[in-house]
Formats: sequence, C-alpha cells, structure tokens
Amino acid sequence: MSEKRLTGNRGERQAEDFLAARGLRLVSRNYQCRAGEIDLVMLDPNPSDTEVLAFIEVRLRGPGARVDSIDSIDERKQRRLISAARHFLMIHPEWQEHACRFDVVGIDGRDDELRWIPGAFELAG
Repeated sequence: MSEKRLTGNRGERQAEDFLAARGLRLVSRNYQCRAGEIDLVMLDPNPSDTEVLAFIEVRLRGPGARVDSIDSIDERKQRRLISAARHFLMIHPEWQEHACRFDVVGIDGRDDELRWIPGAFELAG
C-alpha cells in the first residue's frame, strides 16, 4: 500500500473517531462506485427528532499546501460525491427516506488540526 493511501486511511480513521465521539454511527466506509468514492457514510442522531445520513469527505493537506483541506472540495469533487451518494441510496433503499447532507472533515498541517463542517455543500436545484 502506498504512503499516500496509508496517510489517507489514518486521516479517515481520525475523522471517524472524532465523529463517533460526537454521537455519529458508521454506516459504510470507503463506499465505491463508478461515480466515485465516499470516505464515510454515518448516521447523525442529532437533532433528536430525526436522523440524518451524512456523506462525509475527508481531506488531508500537509504543511505548505497551496489550498487548505476544506477549500480543496471544488465543484467537480462535489458533483462526484453527489453522484456517489445517489448510487449509494439506489443500492441501499433502506436509507432513501432519511434526510441527507454532505459534510467535510479537513485535516491540515503538521498538527493534524481537524475541522468538521456539517452541511458543507448542498445539492443544487
């Protein structure tokens, strides 16, 4: 396994642990389809009156990167995530009635500073 993939796996585990500590439950890890990959699919029980299915992109950027992790999610990447989420819902009809959102977890710099943005972007239209 490449060093980049090992670092990515470590970041995804760090994000998963961070989100689990805030009450989210893992549904799927590294969901792949032709449209792309979703790093984490988690169920957020907050607010308590509804559960939200969160499709989560984890981005890592090392020290000196030109663009920080959060800003690296451009429109093209958003479209790929949306397409992969649609595929996930098509394959898993048991989740189709849940509210959904797209979150981003960014990990930047030497200190692995983690930022979580629930609802980082929305499906247009």
